[in-house]
Amino acid sequence: MLFCALLLAGASISAAAAPVPKEQLLVPPANARHFTITSKAGKHGDNWVWTLPDGRIASRMSMSLRGWITEVDEVATLGSDGRPVAMEVRGYTDSGDASETFKVGPDGIATWKTAVDSGSAPFGTKRYSSYGGPWFDGVDQEGAFLAAGERGIELLPGGKGRMRIVRSVEITGPKGPETVRLGFVEGFGLSPRPYWLTADNKFFGSAGQISILPAGYEANAERLKAIGEEETAKLVRDISRRFLAKENSAPVLFDHVKLFDSVGGRYLADRAVLVANGKVAAVGAAGSLKAPAGARIIDGRGKTLLPGLWDSHRHVGGDDFELIQNLATGITNYRSPGSLIEDAQSIFKRRAAGDLLAPDGKVSVIIDRKDPLAAQGALTVSSEAEAIAAVRKVKAAGMWGVKFYTSMNPAWIAPAAAEAHKLGLHVHGHVPAGMRPLDAVRAGYDEITHINFIMMQAMPQAVVDKANTAARLEGPAQYGKDVDLDSPAMKAFYAELSKRGTIIDPTLTVWEPLMTSDGTAIAPEYAPYAPVAPPAVARAWKIAGYPLFGNVTRDDFRKSFAKMVGVVGRLHKAGVRVVAGTDGYGLELVRELELYQQAGMTNVEALQTATIVPARMVGMDKAVGSVAPGKTADLILVNGDAEKDLRVLRQVDKVVLDGVLMDAQALREAAGFSGPPVGAN
Repeated sequence: MLFCALLLAGASISAAAAPVPKEQLLVPPANARHFTITSKAGKHGDNWVWTLPDGRIASRMSMSLRGWITEVDEVATLGSDGRPVAMEVRGYTDSGDASETFKVGPDGIATWKTAVDSGSAPFGTKRYSSYGGPWFDGVDQEGAFLAAGERGIELLPGGKGRMRIVRSVEITGPKGPETVRLGFVEGFGLSPRPYWLTADNKFFGSAGQISILPAGYEANAERLKAIGEEETAKLVRDISRRFLAKENSAPVLFDHVKLFDSVGGRYLADRAVLVANGKVAAVGAAGSLKAPAGARIIDGRGKTLLPGLWDSHRHVGGDDFELIQNLATGITNYRSPGSLIEDAQSIFKRRAAGDLLAPDGKVSVIIDRKDPLAAQGALTVSSEAEAIAAVRKVKAAGMWGVKFYTSMNPAWIAPAAAEAHKLGLHVHGHVPAGMRPLDAVRAGYDEITHINFIMMQAMPQAVVDKANTAARLEGPAQYGKDVDLDSPAMKAFYAELSKRGTIIDPTLTVWEPLMTSDGTAIAPEYAPYAPVAPPAVARAWKIAGYPLFGNVTRDDFRKSFAKMVGVVGRLHKAGVRVVAGTDGYGLELVRELELYQQAGMTNVEALQTATIVPARMVGMDKAVGSVAPGKTADLILVNGDAEKDLRVLRQVDKVVLDGVLMDAQALREAAGFSGPPVGAN
């Protein structure tokens, strides 16, 4: 229960009945164990645990992340062997109703019900893996997982969990020096995750971009985060060196492939591409290129060769395994619109040394006003002078851009953007509360991030003024359906963005499941990967959508999302550059391109948003983004004809990164998948 709750935080979603309101949730007693939820931006919430008079374990969590609210509680009953035999979760998260029940009957049959699934199975020696609930529910199961060793423990509804200790560390807290132990948990996510235990193997906390630690121990968060990342880096180093072995850098000839020409905007039939010394050495007709001695020859009949894909909204840092997963799905380049400076510098250094298998990319750093609603991981500022100083800090750290956020004082944007441009930095971001996207662009934004902020141009002023709260989604979800996308005002909006050369990063796949899902199916972004992902991960991908409010219906949400898709098409038609990004795992990228086609882009135009267009945006188009002699050999070979169906981009066969040939299935396995995505879509 603990591990799944931490790993899949925010997964709980809306059911048919209204969630239990905050006022009816449990109130923790004064002597409850108290954990705080923090990031560099400050405190975001609390998690309490205590024992009820009847011996059951109670927990309560209250959190606000940039206005997304979680208010949940849980009561668990333990059996004689310490396993939970009953539990109930109540309340809501930013994604809806968190209601969940689990119970083992007298006949030994376990039954469970959440907002997205229900089932039953013999309990036996298994343990139930909770769908949601508080991040720490007070059920200390770490000792059992450690005792099980490599064989692990079978989980319900499926999968197997394991844990191992890798390191002990001395920290200081209210009680003075004490020892905590770092363990890696497997089976609850796509990759091993670090967690901290007490000396007697009880849950101590988790430290990352967002940390949950006992009250009074918050000062240890950054050190524990760094140690966890150091140990993760050791795991990834060994994997990376295996894929980057010298023999994988030998020349390779792809012959008889269909080639995507991203610059010319066309597919070329029956071509040959030779890779040598990390570069594209030659491109020609099939059968026309001679492979040098020792080269590997790959027959590309029935396959498509493309420049490696870009994810223009991929927050890197904190999980090295996700970078391997990105390569497995064909992403050889990224633009991170917000990473911690130290995380980005670590990635650059380890990648250059051959210790980290990762795409290549550019990084922005988030700057936000110091505020309870500030972005986690942001450089927080309290004045115009501090905003300008933060911009200079980003430049000095060697980053590519600055990303302003929703709580920024609108008056600080223009001077901070001017300083960024003076230093050669790209300026983009969320639109601060009180501003509309045109205001931000006129103040110096080069790019608008997220479709909901683009829609803010047509929102009521009351929504615009609260755009640093949940209103940034709820407003477009409620009013988007009524926006006339072809009104004179909207046409003027598109035209000005085009004239100014503004770039748009829509991330439609962030909002599609939230706005359109009803819990009956896994979102199309993830459905192809669910059969080959760990059961706990696949279960979390099935969501019921953002909670309804007022008189707004799910059908209203869906109509509003359709308008969001429509805006992307109209922006593109007006000449506004669009770059494809996911703001997720990266697995969502192909679905993002599908939605661009729904918006009216052609196959080629959609694919250019994930190849040459972002390469040009970051100034890397002379090296990557297309397949041409002399360019860096960042390529992917996919099974199928991408010209007929972009969904075959999920069926990656081979990846070439900086001239190193890698098998996509081996990459998928290293990233936590058991096989290729199922089906073309």
